[in-house]
This record gives sequence, C-alpha cells and structure tokens, in this order.
Amino acid sequence: WAFLEVTTNASYNDSLQAYAAGLAEAAVTEQLMYMHWMNTMVGYCGPFKYESEYCQKLRDYLEANLAWMEEQMGKGQDPEYWHQVRLALLQLKGLEDSYNRRLDFPRGRFTLAPFGFLLLQLGGDLEDLESALNRSSPQRVLGSGSCSALVKLLPGNRDLLVAHDTWTSYQSMLRLIKKYTLPFRTSAGGKSQIPGSIQVFSSYPGTILSVDDFYILSSGLVSGCGPQGPLSPALLPFPPLPSLQVALETTIGNNNPALWKYLDPRGSVLEWLRNIVANRLARSGPEWATVFRRFNSGTYNNQWMVVDYNAFVPGRASPSPGVLTVLEQIPGLVMEADLTELLYQQGYWASYNVPYFEEIFNASGNLELVRKYGDWFTYDKNPRAQIFRRNQTQVHDLDSMIRLMRSNNYLQDPLSRCRGCDPPQNAENAISARSDLNPSNGTYPFPALRQRCHGGTDMKVTSSGMVPSFGLVAASGPTWDDVPPFRWSTSPCSSLLHMGHPDLWTFPPVKVHWD
Repeated sequence: WAFLEVTTNASYNDSLQAYAAGLAEAAVTEQLMYMHWMNTMVGYCGPFKYESEYCQKLRDYLEANLAWMEEQMGKGQDPEYWHQVRLALLQLKGLEDSYNRRLDFPRGRFTLAPFGFLLLQLGGDLEDLESALNRSSPQRVLGSGSCSALVKLLPGNRDLLVAHDTWTSYQSMLRLIKKYTLPFRTSAGGKSQIPGSIQVFSSYPGTILSVDDFYILSSGLVSGCGPQGPLSPALLPFPPLPSLQVALETTIGNNNPALWKYLDPRGSVLEWLRNIVANRLARSGPEWATVFRRFNSGTYNNQWMVVDYNAFVPGRASPSPGVLTVLEQIPGLVMEADLTELLYQQGYWASYNVPYFEEIFNASGNLELVRKYGDWFTYDKNPRAQIFRRNQTQVHDLDSMIRLMRSNNYLQDPLSRCRGCDPPQNAENAISARSDLNPSNGTYPFPALRQRCHGGTDMKVTSSGMVPSFGLVAASGPTWDDVPPFRWSTSPCSSLLHMGHPDLWTFPPVKVHWD
C-alpha cells in the first residue's frame, strides 16, 4: 500500500479547495497514476480504435451526461446536491490539469474530457455501460464475482467488525489508502460544514473515490433536518460527538438485457458521483440511502451496506435501529431496508455479489441463471454463502476475522467443489478467489470459473475501537494463506502489463493509523 493524506483549508471557498485537492494529489502521485493508467486503461477507446462504434456511443453518452449535469448545476435548484457534484468534478479537473501540467481554475462552467481520467472514476459504471451499449467484448464475464464483505457481531455483541475483500483484475494492484479532509460547506453560499468531511478509504492512483468500495466516514452530526425530516433519536448520540459510518459494497450486476432501456444520460448521475455525494452529505444509513438512490443511473449495480457505529452499543443484546442499512440498485429499481434486526438474529451479514431482495434478484435475470446453472447463482446456496455461514462462527476477534476474509482452501474445502467442472475443486469458490490457480485446460460451465488473472486483491477490516480514529487493518495482494503466493513471473498472467508491481506478493496485513 501507498498512503496519501489530502487536507484543505476551510478558510478558502469550496471550489478552490476541491480543485486544489485534485491538484495536490496528482502532483505527489503522478508516477503511480501513469503506471496504473498503463496497466489498466491504456488503449481504451484510444487512438487505435478497434471498437469505434461502441467508443462513439460511449463518448456521446458521457458528453450528454456531463452536459445535463452542467445544466442542473446552473439551475440553482437543489443546491446542496449539485454543489457536491460540482465539487467532485472540480476535484477531478484539478487532478487532470495537474497531471497535464496545466493550471486552469474554472470560475464558471467547465468541461471534462470524456476519455481522460474520468475513465478511472468510471471503473464499475463502465462495466455496465459496455453491456448496455453493446460492446462486442465486454470486461465482465458471466458469474464474475466482484468482492466479498462481512459485517460480524463478536460473541456477546462486544464488538462489531466490518470487512471487505476486493475482487478484481490483478493488473489493478497498485494501491493507495487515502485520507481526505475536505471541509466543504453543504451548499455554495452556506455556513454549515458537510457531515462527511473526513473520509478514509482504500483506493487507486488517479481515483478520487474508493471503487472497491470501502469507506470510513466522519459524518459529524449537525442539528436540524436531513432529507428525511428530523433524524430519529436513535441515530443521535448524546452528547453530539462525530458520528462514524462505514460504507461498503459488493457488485450484483444486471443479467437482464431488457433493463438497459432504463439508462438515460439525461436525468441520471453516474454511480461514482452518487457515491461521493452520499458519503459527504449523509448523517445516517437511511439518509445515505435517500441521497444515493436519487438519479439512479442503472450503472455499477451494487449491494451497499452502511454501518452506523453511532447506533451500535457494545454488549447490548437489543439493538437500536440503523446499525445496518442495506441498499440494492439495478436499472430502474432501488430497494433499501434497515437489516439491523437480521444482523443481530444471525450474528452476521455477508455479501457476495448476489442480490438479497427477491424483487431485485428476480428482475435482474438471476432466475434464468439458476435454471440454467443451478445453485451457484442462488442467494442461499452459492458457495460463498455457505462458506460464510459455516465459518463466521469461528470469528471471535480481529485475527480470526482476517483469517476468514483471506481464506481460500479450495483444494480441501468441499464447498469449493464445482458441479460440472473438471477439475472439480475451483479457486473462484472461496471468500478470496484465486482464479489464476484454475488450470487453463479445464472444463467449466461458465466463464467466471475458468483460469483468469482475477481474484481477491486485498482485505480491509475495522472495528468500533478503530473507527473513531479512522483506523483499519489492510492486506494487499492475492491471498497466500493456504495457497501458493502470487508471483507475476511464473503465473499464467506474466504477459500482462504490471508496471510498478513487485514480482512476488507476500505482504502481511498492516495496521493503518493516522497521526
């Protein structure tokens, strides 16, 4: 991991702070940005266009979307929301200008290049835009997992641990843990500061959000009304200390092509921006969901979990509402619920790329996949659902939580068996996948189970004791507890670009604390 802290001065206006934050970040991380771009995005709709039809459709979509947002910002309606959108875009412009050695602080309207560093922010949105705009070789393969997450109550409810593993391409393993302290106002002319002014998150060079996603937020409470009227007393600690929330997601995707008709560049805000705005403005899980669900783009379709540590009281048997809010998004539909009761009944909540809400599950094409491929695509009998159910009982402290989140014992674990696979034991069927270990000449019922340069690339975990100081424990690289460590030079992935990466990935977890 590399570490980056960006702090701006509240005595300057918000626009200047946002632009300067981007400027400073690119100035100190430009080498990492260059290498990460080369490893992951170079040539994407670049000068040698192999998919010119798709690339033109994507350019048109992004330009129409940026233009529509520009109109909204100019209207003066809903000033809080659009102020935060503008600041995020300004921060991105600062990042891009700084990287291109060009200082050009915009006083009024400004534009972003659709195929510049915007593409790095779009990571997850892009996967769905590729499907919706009919890219001939989309990045996402059928059944591909994209993250494991676990919210776990320790015995006697003495602590609440929240952990997340990113599953992605091994080429994206140049990593940064970032701490942003950006004391913006809630609106352009306002006096009050945003609740989420401090954010700590796992990230990448050149991205101003997590993308994984995993955030620890300082949603400092402000008296008054949020978008849902007055905050309920259960969500107001007393005395009013900074509230602390953790937001994380795993991708559920959309396997129903009929839903892509809901995508419209005018009238929607792409997921990466809605995520940033919700993180900055929300003071509770329900509020986060209310902000996030607006202007649903139907892209980067995820299951989000927001854990409000304010509502959590260690040792208490009966919970206050609002400890765990779960939201799921697909094109045309967003559902959310307070699942605190379920968390306390089960002792855990696990997330593994399958929708929880039945309506979302059915609408996004999963029934068809279950009919075709069986239990692997179900909510209850998916391999990770079963592994989490069996192994979460062994979690009694931070170390055992880390062990579970880094686990992959696919050769021995009966739950890693795959029906219709040869060989039957599959390295995708684990909490932290290692798809590079599947043999290239095997037979597999669908693409996610094949050999791929893809798997669990990290682990982050925090607790009620660490959250107030934005602490976490983080491990980087593919898991190597029960499987051989990943080495670029001897792996089937050696020909892929991996500038700046070490050859051998044997890094122990690190405890992250901020002085």
